Amino acid sequence: MPRIKEISVSDLVRMLGDEDRFDLIDIRTQAEIERGVLPNAKSMAMHLVPLKLTYFSESPRQIVVYCRTGSRSAQVCRFLNQQGIHNVINLRGGVVKWASAGHQMDRKPREVIR
Repeated sequence: MPRIKEISVSDLVRMLGDEDRFDLIDIRTQAEIERGVLPNAKSMAMHLVPLKLTYFSESPRQIVVYCRTGSRSAQVCRFLNQQGIHNVINLRGGVVKWASAGHQMDRKPREVIR
């Protein structure tokens, strides 16, 4: 099975100045999201991903997907790759790695994708 694309926290920090190039999607639960999200992130419940394939396939940008540790978001990226969607990148280590590096969290997502 081909490997999914991944990005490190430090590489994502460097990309944050150029949000026109990518979208940031938080797939955690509502309870997890209430603890904070990465800057400028959108949220989409993980269970909605199969219903939102066109969101991913029609996006002209790369999409960085993240969760708490990077495990669920890796599953999402793998699933989307199996559907022929390859513009997705997993955030290795997720929110845990982001927060442990001392990076800022926003209080709420900029948009909720339903």
